[in-house]
Formats: sequence, C-alpha cells, structure tokens
Amino acid sequence: MPPAGTTLDRTQKPSTGSDFAPLLREIKAAGLLERRTGEYLIGIAINLLCLGAVVAGLILLGNSWLVLLLAIPAGIFSTRAAFFGHDAGHQQIGSSRKLHDWIGQLHANVLLGMSYAWWNDKHNRHHANPNHTDKDPDVAAGVLVWTLAQAEGRQGLYGWLSRNQARIFFPLLSLEGFSLKVSGITYLLTHRPRRAAVVELGLIVAHLTIYLGGLLLIMSPQKALVFAVLHHVLFGLHLGSVFAPNHKGMEMPGCDTKWGHLEKQVRTSRNVNGNIVTDWMMGGLNYQIEHHLFPSMPRANLRRAQGAVRAYCERVGVPYLSTSIIASYAQGLRHMHEVGRELRAH
Repeated sequence: MPPAGTTLDRTQKPSTGSDFAPLLREIKAAGLLERRTGEYLIGIAINLLCLGAVVAGLILLGNSWLVLLLAIPAGIFSTRAAFFGHDAGHQQIGSSRKLHDWIGQLHANVLLGMSYAWWNDKHNRHHANPNHTDKDPDVAAGVLVWTLAQAEGRQGLYGWLSRNQARIFFPLLSLEGFSLKVSGITYLLTHRPRRAAVVELGLIVAHLTIYLGGLLLIMSPQKALVFAVLHHVLFGLHLGSVFAPNHKGMEMPGCDTKWGHLEKQVRTSRNVNGNIVTDWMMGGLNYQIEHHLFPSMPRANLRRAQGAVRAYCERVGVPYLSTSIIASYAQGLRHMHEVGRELRAH
C-alpha cells in the first residue's frame, strides 16, 4: 500500500480488458449474473413488513418514551431499504429499467426521503473510477480529505476538520442520514425542472409529510423530534459503517495510472471477511471487490463469486485484500490520520 494520501503513477505493464474476460466468462458460466427477481421481491416484502411492524409499535406505544427504543429497528430496516434502492440502481433485480426505477424511487424517495436520481449519478461515477480524486465523488475534497494535496493549505474550520478527521469520522457518520436528504433535494433543485425531477421532489415531500406528520400524531413534539434525530443518527451510522471499509486507505490511482477494469476495481477495493452476522448487517456489500467487478450481480451471489474471483486474481498477480471488519476500519482511519499529519505539525 502506498504512503497515505498519495496517488499512484505505476510504470508496470498495465492490465488490458482481456485480463478480465476469462473471469467474466467463468462467472457467467456459473450463472452468477442471472437475476434472482423472485427472491428480491420476497426480501423487499419482508423488509416492508418489518418497517410496518415498527410503525405498528410506534402506534401501540404512543406518547411513551419507550418509543425511542424503536429507533433501533427503524435505523436497521431503513438501511435495508437503502440496500434495495442501491441494487435497483445497479439493475440487479429484474430485466426492466422501469421496474428498477419504480423500486428505486419507492425505497429512496418514498421510504427514505432521498433522491434516487442523485444517488445513481453519484454512485455510478464512483463505480466508473473508484478512489480517483478527480473523478470519484466519494473521495473529492469536502468536509473530509483523502490525499495530502487535498489537505494542503486548509485553514480555519476546514483545517481543524482535516487535522482531526480520523477522530471525528464516526461522529460525522451520524449526520449521514440528514446529509442524504439535503444532498438529494439540492441536486433535484439545481437541475433543470425535468418531469422526473418534479416527480422525485413530490415523492420526497410526501415522505416528509407522512413521516413528520405521523410522528406528531402519535407522540408529543419533543418526543417526535428526539425519535426523528435518533432514527437518522442510527441510520447514518449503520449505512456509513457499511460503505466506509470498502475503499478508504486503498490505492488511489492518478491521471497517469493505466489500469484495466480488473486492476482498477480490485486494487481500490477491500473486502470484509464474511460470516452470517457480517453478511446480513452489511447486506453482502462486504464483498466489495466482487460488487465492483460485477455491479449488476445480485447481492446474494457476491459471496458465491468470491472464491473464483480471489483465485483468478492470484493467478494473474493482482493483489486481493479481504480483512476483518475491525482491521478495515483501522486501515481507513490510519489513512485519514496520516493525511492530516502535516497540518497537525504546524
């Protein structure tokens, strides 16, 4: 792994598109790219029932402080809804784009109050050029920085954030649930008022009306505010903790880096070792290498593809990293700490 915050300028022979072709044929022959529409629909129905059970619990408990306990399952099943919206954006569920748009807007706009179009735009650019500071919006300079070049010259509040970003990373994740809503609405408002944008904004308004209105009907304004904040904090922490280990601290290609699809996706991604608990809580996205190589592969198949992908990477000499969840967080936080090192020295 290169020094923290640096980009790579590799001189070794780059991989070509043909390096990926044999693996693609193997995965296709194993049937791992085939849709699992029926299983997806069952999973979506179960998650909707779980969210419905949370709502029923809120109604039954009413204006009791015990309703705050329901923020925990609300955060968990909201994250599951985000997983289904993510999969719809990758066209994993069925063969119809219209079906995917419907499922995506149901989960993103209606259930979560965020923009499906915004998420797709941002996430597809990330998949096209993961960890590339000029092309991947997930590592663009913002509240956090990912390279020494991004950290250079930052002063005031942003300088303080950069110096301490490893320490405040998880507290910042608690704001992710709110940030997703704000970023999506901002995206829709700043794009020309296409019909699709108007529809999405209408769905988000419907979500906010039902969500806030429902809480205020069930409980006092004070309890409603506390529940809403707690729900979004837990949702942000859960969702952010799923995506945080995947790329932070991994290699960051520069403009002169010549990688084919295989190297570009594998060298910039990190898997988290799977087990029944990790796979469920992370939605199978802990198999991030497989997901980046085959973004349209149903999430349930990612674990099954891991053996073939790992073996192939070993044969062609591309480093494949899978580590424990604790080690993955440690590597990402160490990277962020090192990026702020020069600022702390002044």
